[in-house]
Amino acid sequence: MRITLRLIILGISLYAAWVIFIYCSQSHLIYHPEFDREIVNTPDQFSMPHESIVITTSDQEKLHGWFVPAATKTTATILFLHGNAGNISHRMGYLFIFHQLGFNTFIFDYRGYGKSSGTPTEQGTYLDAQAAWHYLIENKAIPASHIVLFGESLGGAIAAWLAAKQDPGALILASTFTSIPDIAADLYPLLPVRLMARFQYSTIEYLQSIKCPVLIAHSPDDEIVPYKHAQSLFAKAPDPKQFIVLQGKHNDS
Repeated sequence: MRITLRLIILGISLYAAWVIFIYCSQSHLIYHPEFDREIVNTPDQFSMPHESIVITTSDQEKLHGWFVPAATKTTATILFLHGNAGNISHRMGYLFIFHQLGFNTFIFDYRGYGKSSGTPTEQGTYLDAQAAWHYLIENKAIPASHIVLFGESLGGAIAAWLAAKQDPGALILASTFTSIPDIAADLYPLLPVRLMARFQYSTIEYLQSIKCPVLIAHSPDDEIVPYKHAQSLFAKAPDPKQFIVLQGKHNDS
């Protein structure tokens, strides 16, 4: 009887420790700026001339980014919001595709990533996206209707937030989740994660407030963000909208 009671107490203690660990580690579980902050490539190495840009956020963080102009005259500019790991130099494949398609691209690192100052937070990443938007509008004199927001994974939630605040030409969500509590529930089904969540990134909520066309792209083989998240996002997105089924895993689809 005593052994059974001890095992129950041990189990409760381990579960409580697990809950405390997850609650306290949320920021480290969401953001991975430490995954190689070094700039390992530049667009020049891929025959894409670019401008190296530093923009200042409303709370005075300095963000590093690249503006990669199209090779020919274009009316469309991609504002790229990347995922939660690595930095802009790890997104050369995207930059090359957009360049080949004839688009300008502005890609930047959130606070705490790459060469950008500060520490990432949810509100901070929203301020970062807003600063990038204002740079294109004010410094590059690009009309809002000519800007396409492209969000990759975590960047999709940030792009959806920005689209709800501004009026872009279009919004693209690639491999994006519905919200942090939703994906946490998928990853930790035995924990009360919806009660514990200190981060929201509610892509599905932001989607319902936008007015621009939406494109959602996701792979059924995504091992990090389940395919059902994309299906839920598409169901909630306003018209006009389109869905593209990708192939491959989360980071190589």
